[in-house]
Amino acid sequence: MTFVNVGLVGVGNCASSLVQGVEYYRDGDAPGLLNPVCAGYDVSQVRFTAAFDVNGRKLGRDLSEAIWVAPNNARRFADVPHLGVEVVEGALGDGVGADSADLVDPRGAATVDGVAAHLRETGTHVVVNFLPVGAQRATELYAEAALRAGCGFVNCMPAVLARSPEWVSRFAESGLPLIGDDLKSSFGATLVHRALVDALTASGVRLTDGYQLLGGGNMDFVNMQDADRMKSKKATKAHGAGTSTHVSAQYVPFLDDRKIAYIRLDGEGFGGSPLEVEVRMVVEDSPSAAGNVLDAVRHARAAMDSGAGGLLGEVSAALMKADGRQP
Repeated sequence: MTFVNVGLVGVGNCASSLVQGVEYYRDGDAPGLLNPVCAGYDVSQVRFTAAFDVNGRKLGRDLSEAIWVAPNNARRFADVPHLGVEVVEGALGDGVGADSADLVDPRGAATVDGVAAHLRETGTHVVVNFLPVGAQRATELYAEAALRAGCGFVNCMPAVLARSPEWVSRFAESGLPLIGDDLKSSFGATLVHRALVDALTASGVRLTDGYQLLGGGNMDFVNMQDADRMKSKKATKAHGAGTSTHVSAQYVPFLDDRKIAYIRLDGEGFGGSPLEVEVRMVVEDSPSAAGNVLDAVRHARAAMDSGAGGLLGEVSAALMKADGRQP
């Protein structure tokens, strides 16, 4: 059987939901998965071969154990067996912000060559970037390691890769696929926001202002309390929103991995008549994202099978908030 060998950069909540999801949908008969088979690959063909983190409490543990180590607080929906994948020390770079440093035991002495060597030794095909918001330098380090190891790269975070002509060119020249930037949830605030924008503008409404006010209790929200780190998230959230959009995020510890989103759009309808739309939604943040990651890694593996390198534009447009094809 041909496999999709996946390496994880960051063993946080998103990694937890992805790992659980592969186990949960292994037989393909449970609800909630849009594509049991994607790009010719079944869920059962996805397996994890490498995992990197900089939290000392996760290092040396099997991936099946590390996904439950605090500050992870994703919902448990599957029992994951021992995977035989040790979480190894990654590269720190700018991956741990000031707001999150007290919640982890920061390590991170790995080098680009060391990461690349581990990817080669484990036979990894596709690297998935789950680094925190604002970790641009660390993301580039792992992208470089993926290129040296001959791996495709899925950038689930708002670091700029798919929007960088230089990085797109390097992946194209290497014949390796790149998918990014910043993962959409299967059903999240960005999807609902953009659907509302599309529906209103298609009906002739001229949008003037809007907002997304977000609250959550996971590490993503901890990192978004840093104004500098939040800039990259605001850029992808507002991207394609079709109006002047205010975005803010508040860390609310008791929410754990739940995310509450308040979405508002203001506009003018027929005759300049005012129009307001407000929506409140609550989702489990990480499971909502895992389905699209599962599709992304299978698309990347299929691209490697066919020798297609560079930005996978249609896939990125479907699964990411700010793919490189958008203005």
